[in-house]
Amino acid sequence: MPTRAETRLELEDPFTMTSKKYEPLKKKLLAERERVEELIRAESERRTSMNAGADQERYGNHPGDEGSETFEKEKSLAIQSNLQVILDEVDHALRKFEAGTYGLCDECGKEIPFERLEIRPQATLCVQCKSKVEHTVMVNHLAENLRSAV
Repeated sequence: MPTRAETRLELEDPFTMTSKKYEPLKKKLLAERERVEELIRAESERRTSMNAGADQERYGNHPGDEGSETFEKEKSLAIQSNLQVILDEVDHALRKFEAGTYGLCDECGKEIPFERLEIRPQATLCVQCKSKVEHTVMVNHLAENLRSAV
């Protein structure tokens, strides 16, 4: 005859068990979302202050100063763009939580190893599928470079 604990485990919904397994990762994702949003806000404010200062100092600036200023603005935009990609990945993972599909590969549907999710909670592809995607991107990039070189 099964014990109460064994009976309770048999009756427990697998989704609930999975949710409990991944709950610490959901907390990590929410914390990461807050952190990245704050970094995006700070980068935007930094660029706004650069623009305000640039408008006041525009006259009499050396062309080299304007080049440095332009470089800093472009760098800030690139940083913000990369942060937005991370935020989108985190949001996608959180939507998977709500849909009950967190921890499953978007491409093949297999379970993503917990160790991978611990390191990168926003991962939505298993290692094999991520490798395939990166390989495809690299091949397409190389092919594009070859076409433009000809």
